[in-house]
Amino acid sequence: MRIVKVAVEKTVYHFDKDFDYAVPDALVSRAMPGCRVRIPFGTANRVCQGMILSVRDAEGDAKIKFLQAVLDEAPLLSDEMLFMVPWLKERYFCTLFDAVKLLLPAGLTYRVRKLYTLAAGVTKEQILSLPADERNAVLPLLQKPQQERNALLREAGLPPDAEVLERLCKKEILHCTADTVRRVGDASQKMVRLCSSLPEPLKLTPRQREVFKVLQDAGCASVKEVCYFTGVTPAVIKNMTKHGVCETYEQETYRTPYLDAETSETGLQEPISLSSEQHIAYEHLYESYQTGKASVSLLYGVTGSGKTNVYLCLIDKVLADGRNVILMVPEISLTPQSVRIFQRRYGRRVAVFHSGLSVGERMDEWKRVKRGEAAVVVGTRSAVFAPLPHLGLVIVDEEQESTYQSESSPRYHAKEVAWFRCRYHKALLLLASATPCVETYYAARTGKIGLEILEHRYGEAKLPQVCICDMNRELQDGNTTMLSRPLLEALHENLRQKRQSILLLNRRGYNTFASCPDCGYVMTCPNCSISLTYHAANHRLMCHYCGYSVPFTAECPSCHSRHMRYAGAGTQRAEEQLQEMLPQARILRLDADAAMRRYAYEEKLHQFAEGAYDLIVGTQMVAKGLDFENVTVVGVLSADQSLYSDDFRSTERTFDLLTQVIGRAGRGRFCGRAFLQTFTPENPVFALAARQDYPSFYEQELPLRKVMLYPPFSDLCVVGFVSAEERAAREGSIQFLRSLQEAAQKMYRQLPLRVLNPSPARIYRAGGKYRYKLLLKCRNSTLFRQMLAQLLSEFAKSRIGKAVTAFADINPENIL
Repeated sequence: MRIVKVAVEKTVYHFDKDFDYAVPDALVSRAMPGCRVRIPFGTANRVCQGMILSVRDAEGDAKIKFLQAVLDEAPLLSDEMLFMVPWLKERYFCTLFDAVKLLLPAGLTYRVRKLYTLAAGVTKEQILSLPADERNAVLPLLQKPQQERNALLREAGLPPDAEVLERLCKKEILHCTADTVRRVGDASQKMVRLCSSLPEPLKLTPRQREVFKVLQDAGCASVKEVCYFTGVTPAVIKNMTKHGVCETYEQETYRTPYLDAETSETGLQEPISLSSEQHIAYEHLYESYQTGKASVSLLYGVTGSGKTNVYLCLIDKVLADGRNVILMVPEISLTPQSVRIFQRRYGRRVAVFHSGLSVGERMDEWKRVKRGEAAVVVGTRSAVFAPLPHLGLVIVDEEQESTYQSESSPRYHAKEVAWFRCRYHKALLLLASATPCVETYYAARTGKIGLEILEHRYGEAKLPQVCICDMNRELQDGNTTMLSRPLLEALHENLRQKRQSILLLNRRGYNTFASCPDCGYVMTCPNCSISLTYHAANHRLMCHYCGYSVPFTAECPSCHSRHMRYAGAGTQRAEEQLQEMLPQARILRLDADAAMRRYAYEEKLHQFAEGAYDLIVGTQMVAKGLDFENVTVVGVLSADQSLYSDDFRSTERTFDLLTQVIGRAGRGRFCGRAFLQTFTPENPVFALAARQDYPSFYEQELPLRKVMLYPPFSDLCVVGFVSAEERAAREGSIQFLRSLQEAAQKMYRQLPLRVLNPSPARIYRAGGKYRYKLLLKCRNSTLFRQMLAQLLSEFAKSRIGKAVTAFADINPENIL
């Protein structure tokens, strides 16, 4: 008997494994690893979908269940991807099917739907004699004989969780069948071609002759194209089809983003001029690639040093070898710029992966890659799963960015997945940044990975001059605006010279805090333990965690005085003040509120590049990756904002953000200036960022990490506990700690561990759920993950595990 191992959807972590199923003889030829199947699961034989992970021949077993259907004509997952599924489960504490879903585009997934029909022999009299709720559920089937569960319940006026349909099936009034449907269908267009045998004699009208000539020349074309080039209507083609002159058929098309009509198939391979230090870096990286072994290198270069030129030269060589490339960027807003560069050079061989695309576009880009029609993938962290068959190079641009780690299960890190794929393909992993994370730079300095350095800006561009503005002195001098005087003067001068400016304020909204001075009441979210932010655009107070909002009010909800005070400044207020202080300036606000519409980032940045705006004010999306030659002034309106958080990475993140935003100025032939506004100008991080001196920052930061035993000197694991009840979340964390202590003492004594007592999360309530955390300083080894997986499974089976969700996140970018 043919037996398959199947990863089943909607299983719980502590019960998850690959389940055995027998293959009916009719399905043996189609049941291959990498194909999805429909299966009965559990004691109730609930119809589910699954993914075949492996196949074997074995003796028959009366207890084993059979597959119901194979859903794919050919395998969707390669051997590499099937090998990755259990690796993702073991490393990120997720189910096998959750790992499978990471590897497939959302549009390609199936959903199982239940279809209900009247059972044979059921009469109208029987239906009318049923109780009211059952009768209401059955009557719609007299009008439409077959309906989906949700539609039937909705038409009957019943809630989605009603069990009335199950009762009717047990009474044999209804019959239920299960089916699987794709979430998004393939895109197609109607094509037309001449028939192989034409009627004799061939009689055509003048318009039909025009169509005939086009089809003779082209062989086939879309109906739309034929109508465009001949000026006929579809009725002419329909008439020719009716008389056997031509035939129509459907052909699959791609919903391709960012691709304009002028993009060629192969692109334009223009020569790239490298500076001497770029050339040395390129030669060393190419040598690493040529060894035929998996390797990792860090390309560290100051902002504007031309790291992209080094990428392009490497990619040229990799493509010439017939191998594939992935380039990852941290933000959706940076993808269009990267895509334009790569499509201009590599044409239609470039595919784009990121969550800003429609579901259909993401699915079609995945299919182009799977079919070998694209060799270069550009995108955000999801691009790391692109099904490229011959991977030769993976580039992680701005490798220090937190967006490369998923904040929801599976909590994978794209850099770790990239290294897994590079080892499988014996490829080169290239990490690049002007401000690499401390762990990466430590690995490079200690010889664990390669290190290439670009110390100077490319061409004639110079690093900008930096002014650190003491906002205490500004207040003492009577300046209560958001702009220091030196920055305001620089903006006025830039306007006179027709140059552009970028201002960073990493807070959206208008006011960030609302309180009553009479009673002390603070406007907070009822679902989350944070204050509400006032948004002037819609005159509402909004929560940036769960989306809760209420109308703006001047009345205190607690004491009803009308003295509500709104304080703190966000990008909306900054835009308003700038408009007052610079009335002649054309100002573009760029934050999540201003760029909700699809392709809004790309359109607004394109307009800025074309000179439609003089100044951008925005959140951190304006700080990185943007390259505008005419930008000569950059300002950081609140440089202290990220410096004093309770995360050990706060200094590193502040240095990174300041260095990157300073690097947006003076990237062309014009000199640049940057202004850092701070209330603590004595903090050394500002002077280091002003000099773009990452090595000195690293030397200052490393001893602190060593003393506190933080990465890179240990791994940090956060175990989170989430519950609708605060007491349950707290007790769950204490119970888990006891289990951890017992396991560490009895079975895992060899593991090095330091454990901090449970504590509330920084935002201890979010989305109506209470959150606690347990911090472990550890070594991320197979044995440690084995212990953690065992503890998580035991916790989920326990009594308190029914009320508390526990999860583990190793080396998270943000501590809960």
